Amino acid sequence: MTEEIPGGRVARVAPLVGLAGRTAGEAVVAALRNQRRGVKAADRHTRNAERYAEQLGRSRGVLMKAGQILSFVTFSTAVEDEYRGIYQQALARLQDSAPPMPAELAVRTLTEELGRSPGEVFTEFDPQPVAAASIGQVHKARLPDGRAVAVKIQYPGVDRAIRADLKNTELLATFFRLLAGMAPGLTNMDLRAMAAEVSERIGEEIDYLTEAANQREFADFYRGHPFIRVPEVLDELTTRRVLTMEFVEGQRYAEALRAGQDLRDRWSEAIFRFTAGNLRLLRAFNADPHPGNYLFHPDGTVTFLDFGCVKRFRPEQVRTMQAIIRATAARDPEAILREAAEGGFVDLADPPDAGELLAWFVDSLAPLVGPQPYTYTEEFARTVVNAEFSPNGPHARVVRKLTTRSDYLFISRIDTGMTAVLGALGGTGPWAAIKDEWDNGGPPATKYGELDFEFRGVRT
Repeated sequence: MTEEIPGGRVARVAPLVGLAGRTAGEAVVAALRNQRRGVKAADRHTRNAERYAEQLGRSRGVLMKAGQILSFVTFSTAVEDEYRGIYQQALARLQDSAPPMPAELAVRTLTEELGRSPGEVFTEFDPQPVAAASIGQVHKARLPDGRAVAVKIQYPGVDRAIRADLKNTELLATFFRLLAGMAPGLTNMDLRAMAAEVSERIGEEIDYLTEAANQREFADFYRGHPFIRVPEVLDELTTRRVLTMEFVEGQRYAEALRAGQDLRDRWSEAIFRFTAGNLRLLRAFNADPHPGNYLFHPDGTVTFLDFGCVKRFRPEQVRTMQAIIRATAARDPEAILREAAEGGFVDLADPPDAGELLAWFVDSLAPLVGPQPYTYTEEFARTVVNAEFSPNGPHARVVRKLTTRSDYLFISRIDTGMTAVLGALGGTGPWAAIKDEWDNGGPPATKYGELDFEFRGVRT
């Protein structure tokens, strides 16, 4: 990587065009569909996947985020089953191992922001990053008092690139076509409102002071929690382009997938309680749920990273989502139609059939309304992405009449991301009973529930 992020409207769009394909949302060039199977085809797919990963990684910003999404969300039918893993494996590097900036550039940026060189601030500073993602890269350092810290340094020029991306209508249109391939139902919404929502959330990530404030809020809430960890922020060493926090050792996602199932179940529950629980407890989501933002620990705890993108909800929005889940669990078609209309997801002037709408929600919310305990699987993740949102799938008549308000856009992103992660982990749990802890004042459903109740001072 050089100092300059690749610029220019055409240059910024080019990497996504190859991924979006000729038809809306197809994840790779459509011409690859009919290539001959075999070793040569596999080699060709591998070269293309590596090229996409390299282009998106060096493009940073909005483009790299597209690659992160594709790395853990199942590809659409543009790629044959036997080749999808090739693309996901290549793009998985974008979660935390993107092309780094040169060490001297990182040092210079840090010195400019803190007004002192790394040698003046830290007793140790590793010029090689331990992780590199879409907006910045992380270096390990040590303070004079002996504490190990993680120093996130923003790529020079990435703020300008992101602002340009968010004004680049061609790039945004391609990005949304890419999203539509994973959830085609999103095409039924106001794209202007969608663009505004995406711009606001991603735009916030440019300023590390905003991220520090978000992370501090979550760290305050979860400080001392028995299985959810959020690193503490060091305000005195944080600026708009440098974020310093306590350093946490932990297993990355790829390593976690090789652990025993009992441990993966505990990690899955920790992720579920953090992700879904925050909606009820904080009315806020950490809205960037890709696997690079988790650290897994052998005691079953999980550390959550990257709070640059946080989506907050009003109480009435939370009540609407809870009401939809209750109506789905009760298998009440009239109630589900009423609640979906209340939330702005359907138009009562031209509504879908209430029974068909209920069936769509039953399938989409299977972990919460299906037989318990429920096991998340990669097959279910594929169903949610490809079938439940497909205008040509089993719920086509419902999908064509669904709308998604822009302020609920990140619910889809969060749920899809969590479902993909838990599906890969194969997490099994009493998810409905855990939800009842929050929504209906139910008793703790698991050992983790008991620990969480004790932490929050809840009496059973």
